[in-house]
Amino acid sequence: MEPQQSPGNVYAFGITSFLNDTASEMAYWVLPAFLVSLGAGPAQLGLIEGIAESVASFAKLFSGYLADRVYRRKPLVVAGYLVANAVKPVLALVTAWWQILLIRFTDRLAKGVRGAPRDVMVAESVGKDRLGSAYGLIQSFDSAGAIAGPLASLVLLPHAGIRGVFWAAALPGVLAVLVALIFVREKPRAVTIESSAVATSGRASSAAQQPVNSLPVSFYVVLVAVTLFSLGNSSDMFLVMRAQNVGIPVAMAPLLGLVFNVTYTFGSWPAGWFSDHFSRKWIAATGYLIFAGVYFVFGRAPSTLAIWITMAVYGLYYALTQPVLKALVVETVAQKMRGRALGIYFFTTSVAALAASLITGELWNHYGARIPFYVSAALAVVAALLLVGSTSRDRSHGAVSRE
Repeated sequence: MEPQQSPGNVYAFGITSFLNDTASEMAYWVLPAFLVSLGAGPAQLGLIEGIAESVASFAKLFSGYLADRVYRRKPLVVAGYLVANAVKPVLALVTAWWQILLIRFTDRLAKGVRGAPRDVMVAESVGKDRLGSAYGLIQSFDSAGAIAGPLASLVLLPHAGIRGVFWAAALPGVLAVLVALIFVREKPRAVTIESSAVATSGRASSAAQQPVNSLPVSFYVVLVAVTLFSLGNSSDMFLVMRAQNVGIPVAMAPLLGLVFNVTYTFGSWPAGWFSDHFSRKWIAATGYLIFAGVYFVFGRAPSTLAIWITMAVYGLYYALTQPVLKALVVETVAQKMRGRALGIYFFTTSVAALAASLITGELWNHYGARIPFYVSAALAVVAALLLVGSTSRDRSHGAVSRE
């Protein structure tokens, strides 16, 4: 039985995401320059982002499992926002790059804990025919915060410096926690009690005892394609570092975030809406091809103008994949399996992202900047072909579920 829908939660989560991402992006886009000032480089950046993503991946897997079991999900979500925003201002106090590693570790752990429970709550707040629109709207709010964050950094940097930007990030962070705490609504779920009773009876069927095995083949097909893509999807900080490498000043790094987040913001809701009416797989595959083009241009880096233009186009990749793939995962599984499916999805892609950041850092150090960008572009093309190919197989087998 589905919990009663609460469309207002979509807007509450949207505002929370806007404020939280404002705080995150204020710090994120000046972090490479801050690392350089502490004597670190691409290898340290890859290590920091890789380890941070690895801990996030395990947190996402655990929180996905927990989201299908706990009586209330809201405390997990609020706690995740609280911890993440409590550690961001601490960046202003660090004196060595390994301290940034600890802070990013905590921040990503908190994000991992809140991710699956939040996305399940969103799915339960709207009908299945509006999943893409809901995730897309929240993503638009989120990326709007990613516009406000870099803008705030640009204004503050000349007056307060990088450490001052870290301190200022505390304000939107506090507001994000308060909005989630006050305005997100959750009703008790009868399905949790029923599931617990089955789990403790000792007489459940093997499918009930091992619910992961009941996830459909279509889910795993999507998972393979997304994981392959993620192996080339290293931290965006490498894009910033590459931009600085070809002549874009450190002070303009927040503006790079602004440029791609403008297209991300305005593209997310339309992409989500289209995915409610057309094939989600084809839309996501298009996003992967855009990613491939962007990374190919960054590899060649023909001019600073080309970097600015492709950074704007990069936002389309995010808009066409982030909300669309979450909706695709949610609709391919039963309602009681949503948390687990999202947890597995987040876990595998995060582990692949860990490998991507580490590999990119090492390839950059040994072969220069071009090779890792070309490798990422190639993997994105293959992943797009896999998604489109799985769409064709679904049709040839007479699949009745929407893509």
